Amino acid sequence: EVQLVESGGGLVQPGGSLRLSCGGSGFTFSNYDMAWVRQAPGKGLEWVALITSGGSTTYAGSVKGRFTVSRDNAKNTVYLQMNTLKPEDTAVYYCNLKIQGYDYWGQGTQVTVSS
Repeated sequence: EVQLVESGGGLVQPGGSLRLSCGGSGFTFSNYDMAWVRQAPGKGLEWVALITSGGSTTYAGSVKGRFTVSRDNAKNTVYLQMNTLKPEDTAVYYCNLKIQGYDYWGQGTQVTVSS
């Protein structure tokens, strides 16, 4: 059974940093691209970042230069380092995996940026 478990969210002041983690199990982690997606209160899903199985990365314009996605295949974990956080980054953050066209999601982790 494919499982994704996010952690690392919390309350942080504007300008602060957080590192999110997403652990995967039930699939060959190193073979798959992994994405981070967020949902702000009252809004739809917003794609944030992607790291390919080969380690290439892409980012949404709203986070480029502030967020960094990375992976540790030995630990079956993908990370999202978030720096210079803004109130508009407040959202539930999910990691996402596609296998044969099917989307898998974790339970999400809440990030709140507020003074």
